[in-house]
Parts: sequence; C-alpha cells; structure tokens
Amino acid sequence: MTEKFILPFDRITAADHDRVGGKCASLGEMTRHGVAVPPGFAITTEAYAEMLAHQGLHAEIAALLDTLDPDDVVSTERVARNIETRVRSHPMPAHIEQAIRDAYTAMGGDLAVAVRSSATAEDLPDASFAGQQDTYLWVIGADQVVEKVRDCWGSLFTARAIAYRAKAGLGQIEVLMSVAVQKMVNARVAGVAMTLNPTTGDRTKIVIDASWGLGELVVSGVVTPDNFTVEKVLMEVINRKIGDKHLELVGDATAGATIERPVDADRRASACMTDAEVIAVAALAKRLEKQNGCPQDVEWAIDADLPDGENLLALQSRPETVWSQKKTAAKPKASYAVGMAGIVGTLNNPLGSKT
Repeated sequence: MTEKFILPFDRITAADHDRVGGKCASLGEMTRHGVAVPPGFAITTEAYAEMLAHQGLHAEIAALLDTLDPDDVVSTERVARNIETRVRSHPMPAHIEQAIRDAYTAMGGDLAVAVRSSATAEDLPDASFAGQQDTYLWVIGADQVVEKVRDCWGSLFTARAIAYRAKAGLGQIEVLMSVAVQKMVNARVAGVAMTLNPTTGDRTKIVIDASWGLGELVVSGVVTPDNFTVEKVLMEVINRKIGDKHLELVGDATAGATIERPVDADRRASACMTDAEVIAVAALAKRLEKQNGCPQDVEWAIDADLPDGENLLALQSRPETVWSQKKTAAKPKASYAVGMAGIVGTLNNPLGSKT
C-alpha cells in the first residue's frame, strides 16, 4: 500500500512520469544515474486522485470549472480562489496522511525539507509549466509537511496555472499532481544553468546564473545574478558578468522558515563562485544534457554543510523549451577553412558540435 502513495527517489524511473510528474521523474532519474541529489520521496498522483475522490471533492471542482471563462480574468480569479480554498480545507484521507507522515519520519525526525509540486503536465519538451505551482521551503515537522502537501495540491488551481493550461490545451481537472518531499539544502550559492545560450540558441555554450543563498531569488528575477558563459567543448569560462546580488534567501532554523536578508557590500561586488565551481556546474549540466538527450535547464546548489567535491547538488533538470521549438535553420555550406581557423570554426559551429 505504501508504494502506491510513496516512492523514494531511488525507486523512480522515467516510466513513472504519470505517477510522479515531471519534477519527481527528473529527480528519480538523476538519483538512479548517480547524480548528487538531496534525498527524498514522491507522493504519487494516486494519492492526489484519492484526495479528489474523497467525499465528493472531484465533483465540486468539476462544477466550479464548468463556470470558468478562461478569457475573463475576473472569472478565472474567482474560480481559482474557490477551488484552492476547497482543496486546502478538505480533509486528507487518513491512510494517505499516515503514509506521508511515516515516509517523512523515516528521513530522520524533524528534518528541514522542501515540499515541491510536480504536476504531470510539467517539464515536458513542449510545455515546461515551470513555476506554475507552489514550492515550500524549510518545512519542519510531520504536521507542516502534511499541510504543505495539501497546499501544493491546491496550487494546481491558481489563476495563473488555470490560464496556462487553458492556453496550452492541457485540460484542467485531468492534470494530476505529485509532490516531492526533499531534504533541504543549506545553499551557500545556487542558481540555474542552461546547456545552450538562451539568447542565441548556441549549443556550444553553457550559461550559468548564480547568486548567494537559495536559488529562488535567481529563478524569480528578484536579484541580478552573476552570469558566466562556459565554452562547452574546451570547458573554459569565456565570459563573466558580476551582478548586484543585493539579497539572499537563507534558512533560519530557529524560525523554521526561509528569510531574505541583505548582502553586504563586499559580497555584492564580488563573484559568488570560483572558476573551478563554475566549471563543476557546467560539467554537471553537460552530463545531464547527455543523459537526457536534449538541451537542459538545470537548477543546482552548493551546500555549505558538505565538503568540497561533494557539495554540488542537482535540484532539477528539465528540457529547454524555447530554442528546442524553433525550426532548425538550413545548414550552411561548409567553408572548408583550413588550419587554426578551421579548428575554431568547427568548435564554434552549433550544428556540428557533439556533446
């Protein structure tokens, strides 16, 4: 019964996507391939489906969705608010709640965890769905974990998520939600890495954004991060821009929550990563691109509690969804340049590169 509702990351494969959603499927695949990932487990879509079936909640949500006009912002907000309220106040079936409590307790008592949504319609090659549902950081205690799982389920029906699915033709109540419960990272530095240049689509480059603390402020655009460009074949840093990293998001064990705090002037003006750390992140992203067979958008963190060489952790890897949807331009005729010019041209030709 437990594995119907709970799957540890090391038991998840890509074939479990419909049971655990895009994020958890990625975490499971990375774990099974030996990538350093904070440990945790997925609460499966079967648990969410049973929640919907419990005491007629599915019918209530369906009735509310029937009143939805996706072209009317006010209507969408009203329907979303009503559905979220119902999901977040609805009693969770007792056997599912107990399964979640048992799995969390097995991680080691009152461990700080991240509770992360993982919908079945997210992290697809043609619809990333990134950022549409909620994530809760520095959650401590079984009671809080259960509450935040329910909140993640409710966030499937935010106005933003409803509008996104309507525009993408993904359905509404048909989309199911898994939830990841994962050991919290004490991030000294975190950010994102793209295995192509997001501005030009050049696949011979890896572009990394990084800032102090947890990566949510980078992903949300609250801070201007440091930006590094790495040549993918030679694995050399070829460009760096130091951003004004004025805030950092860090865990507060006493408060049992994350807090934003100002970054002192010296750290704001200096790079948050050494070149060796930049290359390590680039190597991780390149490995994940090869593993997944397509350009990747990778979230990562360097954990302050782990020793050098073991402190770089992958938090998520999803397909890049902008340039992968563009039609491939006609391949230009080879210029047959010789000597060093020909070597450099080959290395910098994104159509001819191998990763």
